[in-house]
Amino acid sequence: MTQSPSNRFTFRTFILLLIPIILLVGVIVLFLSTGGGLNLDSAAPVENLDIERYVLKQGSIELQVRNTSPEEITIAQVIVNDAVMPFEVYPDAVVPRLERATITIAYPWSYGEAYGLIIFTGNAIPFTVDIPVAFETPQPDTATFWGFTLIGLYVGVIPVFLGIFWFPALRQMGRRTMTFLMAATAGLLVFLGLDTVAEALEFAGKIPSSFQGIGLIGIGGVATFLLLEAISKRQSEITGNEADKRLAIAFVIAVGIGIHNLGEGLAIGAAYNVGEIALGTFLVVGFIIQNITEGLGIIAPVLRDRPGVG
Repeated sequence: MTQSPSNRFTFRTFILLLIPIILLVGVIVLFLSTGGGLNLDSAAPVENLDIERYVLKQGSIELQVRNTSPEEITIAQVIVNDAVMPFEVYPDAVVPRLERATITIAYPWSYGEAYGLIIFTGNAIPFTVDIPVAFETPQPDTATFWGFTLIGLYVGVIPVFLGIFWFPALRQMGRRTMTFLMAATAGLLVFLGLDTVAEALEFAGKIPSSFQGIGLIGIGGVATFLLLEAISKRQSEITGNEADKRLAIAFVIAVGIGIHNLGEGLAIGAAYNVGEIALGTFLVVGFIIQNITEGLGIIAPVLRDRPGVG
């Protein structure tokens, strides 16, 4: 008679599960420390310096850089418009792998001019950055905060409420008209979603490979889906009449639209941050027009009801 396996999880079971993992870690450490017995060196130094941001202040240019190469690198020289300039590096000119450093260059730049900078490492490998139009980088303050808050109201709140104000008129429309409006809204959101994915994949190729841009896109998409799924499941557990369930669906749609609008705000802020004022204004106007259709999506489930304000 065979003995059926026990479902108890004992300390002995834990040790038996842990032994292969410990041995696997040991094999990986052994390979990394010995190189697998292959004594091969790179034919040339592999260096990569990612210039994340530049900040222009009166009489100086600051470059925020990150070392994304396999080894540490040394900042040796900085050239601005073909002229070698003095510079300081904080915290140190030797930048460890995946660490940041700030290069401060004393340079009397002029407003509206274009500048080309070249950073040379200790191995004489150049990294370039272009400043197409020089202007003093705005610093965050109270006025800027309230200004962007007002833009957020213009883009993410007012248009959605204006779409909700169509509620009385939509109650008088036929089913075909409502279906057409919902199809137009869904089609617009699908188009924006596909365009966002395409843009994300494009920018994923520009960020340092050490940060796995494609993986970040996947994590963001899965995390957003799981968040909305958790909210949807919680709302589906609501007990009540059909009107309460339809109101719960509208709430889930509103949460999803709020997450979507967060991305729109990041796009607008990024455009203004890099000095693309025209692009930022275009995004504001475009998102205002697009977001009015989001109000339709929120009120669609409750058209047959008379929901209260609270």
